[in-house]
Amino acid sequence: MSSHRTHVVLPEELIKQIDALVGKRGRSAFLAEVAQREIKRRKLTQLLDKLASRPGYSDQDYPEWKDGSAEWVHKTRQEDQKLRDAKLRKLELDNPSGHEHSD
Repeated sequence: MSSHRTHVVLPEELIKQIDALVGKRGRSAFLAEVAQREIKRRKLTQLLDKLASRPGYSDQDYPEWKDGSAEWVHKTRQEDQKLRDAKLRKLELDNPSGHEHSD
């Protein structure tokens, strides 16, 4: 995929947080990954909303969508994030120095 340079304005604190995670040289790749993930999430939400509005859809068939498919996607993403955060905490507890062990 070809790339195109663009100017994006972000809050300074957000840039600091991104740099702490991926470094200054990793910003573009990080932002591209996050943007792609968000595009997929929004497309999925739109698709689920279209499916939910079709005849034949019922709350009995999809009880998890009772608050709307967008809310279901949001809850699912939150659960996924909690799992990722727990894994990260475990990794940090297992290796508090942040250095890899060489055996």
